Amino acid sequence: MLQFSHIEDAKKNPGAEVRLAGWVYRKRQSGGVAFVVMRDSTGIMQLAVKKDRVDADSWKAVTDTTIESSIVVDGVVKQDSRAPTGFEIDARKFSNTHVAEPFPITEYQSTELLLDKRHLWIRSQRMTNILKARSALFAYLRAFFAESRFWEVTPPVITIAGGESGADMFDIDFFGRKAYLTQSSQLYLEAMVPSLEKVYDLMPSFRAEKSRTVKHLAEYWHLEAEAAYYANEDNMKLQEDMVAYVCRRMATEQAALLDELGVDRKALGNVTTPFKRLTYADALKKLDERGVHKEWLDDIGADDEKVLTETEDKPVFIHKWPLKIKAFYMRADPSDPEFALCADLQAPHGHGEIIGGSERVYDYKELIERLKTYGLNEKDYYWYVDLRRYGSVPHSGFGLGVERLLKWMLNLDHIRDAIPFPRMINRVEP
Repeated sequence: MLQFSHIEDAKKNPGAEVRLAGWVYRKRQSGGVAFVVMRDSTGIMQLAVKKDRVDADSWKAVTDTTIESSIVVDGVVKQDSRAPTGFEIDARKFSNTHVAEPFPITEYQSTELLLDKRHLWIRSQRMTNILKARSALFAYLRAFFAESRFWEVTPPVITIAGGESGADMFDIDFFGRKAYLTQSSQLYLEAMVPSLEKVYDLMPSFRAEKSRTVKHLAEYWHLEAEAAYYANEDNMKLQEDMVAYVCRRMATEQAALLDELGVDRKALGNVTTPFKRLTYADALKKLDERGVHKEWLDDIGADDEKVLTETEDKPVFIHKWPLKIKAFYMRADPSDPEFALCADLQAPHGHGEIIGGSERVYDYKELIERLKTYGLNEKDYYWYVDLRRYGSVPHSGFGLGVERLLKWMLNLDHIRDAIPFPRMINRVEP
């Protein structure tokens, strides 16, 4: 009995008899011939089913089959330049595992309908290829950190303290006590530095920001890293090495996938280090030269990021930010205490910020003062303060939004397509 083959494997064996299982992607039938394009997780393949070459049950099955029906076919692999991929199955037997109802998604549907039917739309070839690229990106990120001798850890998702101010967090009832879904695992990663030295996690984070931009999700996948004895410069180098590494591997190992998605592989492969650096002051000056006036201590928003990077081909660091507008845990530059030892990494072509990182405050007295300055309750951070009392060391870390990175790498119009089921301010289903 034939074992099931995948389409990509069948294409390597012209003349072989194979059994394929998948779903109907397209169908056309005329007289005694039916052409069915089937799909599986590895691609698509045309099936030629001729009435005089198959039994009566097979012919009835192919006549009854519909778009998205699940099918099994036995046949012989043939090369045929007229077929969509240059290969075809000369079918000998055809059966339906399940005959689907009329598919509710047709050509030229609205974005909202496709989001409402996301559970079905993820079967599209484009979404399938994006999900494959996403899986590859996760693998490459983990490979980079393994090669860099970091340990993967799993901090909690439920917390009583925020990584920054506690604002924009989703609160939950935790057995009668108020708690939150984490917006960052940074503080917990810092707790693991004294035992493992270099750690990272790859987990969901949650932000209750009421943002309606093409780069915001309420639930997203967050890669965060912390490393002992890393200064801000070491931290920035780690970030650019990581980004260049995943771009190189994606460009070389996923060439066919990127071609299907219309991604410029050469440009992605040319993302090499070092990355350009702009100080906060330089960024404000550059914005002013391009007609965007910002006051000192103003944040740099999504529209500003686009102006700063739309002509760039590689990511750009913005560093030397004023300490007053950065988070409580960021260390002041000892040589110029007005500024924080931090940097944000901006993706090119206006895709926006993908990484934020800094040296962390590691001195006990300095941390207590910063908590007071930011109006934070020391009791909520008692364990975080403890880290500065028992074996504290200089350390740095960063957080990467994985969907933002993927949005840039694949040149997606909206971040919602970088994740299977997007959660946004107006979207919590399916």
